[in-house]
Order: sequence, then C-alpha cells, then structure tokens
Amino acid sequence: MTRTAACEPGLRITHRRYVAYSHAHYAGNLVDGAYSLGLFGDVATELCIVTDQDEGLFASYADVQFRAPVRAGDILEVTAELVKVGTRSRVIEFTATVVGRGTPEAGVSAASMLDEPVVATTATGTCVVPL
Repeated sequence: MTRTAACEPGLRITHRRYVAYSHAHYAGNLVDGAYSLGLFGDVATELCIVTDQDEGLFASYADVQFRAPVRAGDILEVTAELVKVGTRSRVIEFTATVVGRGTPEAGVSAASMLDEPVVATTATGTCVVPL
C-alpha cells in the first residue's frame, strides 16, 4: 500500500445526508446518537480511500459529544478532518452539523436550510490501514 500525497493533516472530507423519518427512534422524531456515529464511519472510509487506497478499519472513538438533537427531516453535513498520521493509524476529528431541518408546522413536506447551522455531534476517532 502506498500513502498518497493527500495523506497530510488538514485533509477534509464532507458528506451531506438527509435523515429519513424511518430513522426516528424517540418522541419528537429524535434520531439516536448512533446515527451520527455511523455517518462518521462512512466519511472516515472515504478519507482512508483518498489517503491510502484502502477502506481502513475503525479502531476507536474518543471524546464523543452529543451537543444538539438530530431529528428526522434534518439535513446533516458530516466532516472528517485528518489531524494526525502514524505509520498505520489516522487520527480524525469529526463533526456532524444540522444545515437544514424539516418544518412540519409550515406544511407536511415543508423544510428549510438553516441560517445558522447547529453542531449536533463531535468526536475524535482513530482508523488503521494496512502497511
């Protein structure tokens, strides 16, 4: 496996995802925290492919913070930033931000993009890749 020139701290990968109502788990259409962690895994996979031409494996999470609710009907922007590169390890900082939200009070299918995005979840994680 060859490390690419992209394998430098500061590399950022971003995904956007609509949160379907089928993911609502609690009253008020709240989505469980594991939903954001799953998206962190997806964006980490792309980051490892870009840096190492391999999907990598998630080894650990550190300092997971659930800062604001994620609800069905939200649009999440999920970002992974490479912060440290080891021989096989990649330390990544993650952020899930709500950038759009359903507004059912305005109509059954009404939604809008937020003027001020809301940071919902943050974490630091470590992925490993083959030598």
